[in-house]
Amino acid sequence: MSGMKKIICILAVLVIGVAVQSQVLAQNRESSANVSVAKAFITSIAPQSIVPGTVVSRNDAKLAAEVTGRLIDVSDVGTVVKSGDVVAIIEDTQLLLKRDEQRAEVNRAQARLKFLENEEKRFVTLAESNLAAATKLDETRSDRDVSRGDLQVARSRLAQIEDQLSRTRITAPFGGIVVERLMMPGERVNTGSDVVRLVDQQHLEVIARAPLDYFSFVRPKQVLVIKTETANITGTVRTVVAIGSENTHQFELRLDIEANRFPVGQTVRVSVPVSNARQALVVPRDALVLRPEGITVFVIDKDNKARQVAVTTGVGTGDNIEVNGDIEDGAVVVIRGNERLTTGQSVSIMQG
Repeated sequence: MSGMKKIICILAVLVIGVAVQSQVLAQNRESSANVSVAKAFITSIAPQSIVPGTVVSRNDAKLAAEVTGRLIDVSDVGTVVKSGDVVAIIEDTQLLLKRDEQRAEVNRAQARLKFLENEEKRFVTLAESNLAAATKLDETRSDRDVSRGDLQVARSRLAQIEDQLSRTRITAPFGGIVVERLMMPGERVNTGSDVVRLVDQQHLEVIARAPLDYFSFVRPKQVLVIKTETANITGTVRTVVAIGSENTHQFELRLDIEANRFPVGQTVRVSVPVSNARQALVVPRDALVLRPEGITVFVIDKDNKARQVAVTTGVGTGDNIEVNGDIEDGAVVVIRGNERLTTGQSVSIMQG
């Protein structure tokens, strides 16, 4: 009899254990999970290929001397300048002396012209009664015309010297930063000698080259994804150079990007479409639940209950990816908190 009691006790314990476990599972099923959600939507996508690119400045120039002379000042590397700021100065002593000399020539030509104009007025009066004065009048008028030409030449030479003086100050044609000193103070420069390199950090673009096979799928104003090891951004195609290299069979595209996102010279990867776009249903990549048995997405119904749906993935576009399965356009999918969800579990949707 004692043996029978033991068996009955064991069976009772097992029954109670099963009941408790069933109750726990039911409670777990009924407990709601906090999740973040997004909507599935239909968009235009195209298969992408990754091509290399480089960040460059649209304004990157080596500023050269336009007059000959000795450098007396050159901006240091790292100096930030605005358009019109002086970045280098060339000694101007000889030009200043030439300007003073030429100003004297202008004054002399003006005085000569004024004298001849007064002489002309005097001979006009005398010529009415004196034949000799009439001859002198013609001669004076001729000298006056020559003097006017001399004054114009003197003024032109003075303007040339003043222009050369202005060019002893090498100024920035655009705002930027001095990234290289190509010559140092004390060195003598000739016309055309590079002095500093100036780079504009506010107007950047990416230059990329892609196979000619993709040319018909890339167009201006198209938004493409640009990636590095640490960041993903988008860039807008500014221009497509419709000339391929005979050696590489590639064409060039240039994309505008926001300033200060990457340094000049940064290597990037650009996603380029390789076929025409098509309409497809996409969800955020975070909605995918990756498990050994396959890929699933949790869809939230009108009663705020989770339903696990098996899907297959297709083309990715930025943070979204194409999915095929029992999901409709506008379906609410879980993007945070889906790791421990089960089918039929209630959810509480977090805002923000």
